[in-house]
Amino acid sequence: MPFPLPAAGPDAPVGGGASDGAGRSDFAPLARKVRDSGLLERRAGYYAREIAVTLGATALTWAAVGWAGSSWWVVALAVPMAVLSARTAFLGHDAGHRQIARTARVNRWLGLLLGPLLLGMSYGWWNDKHNRHHANPNHVGKDPDVGEGVLVWTVEQARRRRGVWAWLARHQARAFFPLLLLEGFNLKVGSAVHVCGRGREGRGRWLDGVLLVAHVVGYLALAFALMTPGKAVVFVLVHHAVFGVHLGCAFAPNHKGMAMPGPGERWDHLRRQVLTSRNVRGGALTDWLLGGLNYQIEHHLFPSAPRPNLRRLQPLVRAHCAQVGLPYTETGLIDSYRQALRHMREVGAARG
Repeated sequence: MPFPLPAAGPDAPVGGGASDGAGRSDFAPLARKVRDSGLLERRAGYYAREIAVTLGATALTWAAVGWAGSSWWVVALAVPMAVLSARTAFLGHDAGHRQIARTARVNRWLGLLLGPLLLGMSYGWWNDKHNRHHANPNHVGKDPDVGEGVLVWTVEQARRRRGVWAWLARHQARAFFPLLLLEGFNLKVGSAVHVCGRGREGRGRWLDGVLLVAHVVGYLALAFALMTPGKAVVFVLVHHAVFGVHLGCAFAPNHKGMAMPGPGERWDHLRRQVLTSRNVRGGALTDWLLGGLNYQIEHHLFPSAPRPNLRRLQPLVRAHCAQVGLPYTETGLIDSYRQALRHMREVGAARG
């Protein structure tokens, strides 16, 4: 289930001054101010333009592939195709948060169009995983994004590694960006595993599966019809590699190296989202390249706020954090990667 505006104060932490003596949450005044500002209102015109431009540019890129299909230069078109795939993924992310349309039904259908059909990424799988991340960011055992996998995020996870996995843990900071080359394919594999597995989603899982199959058949049919087999294979590999790096570079700065709640710790909504998140400074180009995720603090506090409103939300959130004495972390893009990689290196060093 995507994200309504959280109620104030149901998860007040043990200690830490999350509320005053009357039990009022520190988040409630900010929530009222944001509601009154109108910044939670939908931006239908913005999203209509974004979807139209993204779909139109994708169609034109495929047309260019057909025109250049006899030359190896066609492989260069995999790069803009990857950028457009990332644009599609950002729009699917916004649909999952109900940022685009007023009704859950329309947002769901947009998510199904943008996710499984156009990207080959399961909407149900991603939505479930991402909802759990938003509910408990950076909380080991609750946030799947810091669960133990190919990479490790805590000393405890690193110390459990053996063999080649221990070697990878020690070198994971250096391996991080190369591993992102595989992320485009990993998203498709994870989607297929979800759809083929057992669950209670019923019709939703079935529809997800049909759209995923339609994507794979349509994508490969286009690639092999417009290019020779050798060029088509290289095009697919480059497309998914650049797509994985682009998405990874948008998501990596957001939480890695930030606070991680310990077992049994309960933080209120404001602290749970602000202390675990990092913003990335920049202008319009940064906003565009990172899909608005550079305003990670604002996005986590108000996940249903439309992407173009996040920049305008920032002064309200920053001022409120200063008022309640809460650190508000913001850094440049390169430094955000440096901090994330430093955390990965320190954790990996636990393997000795």
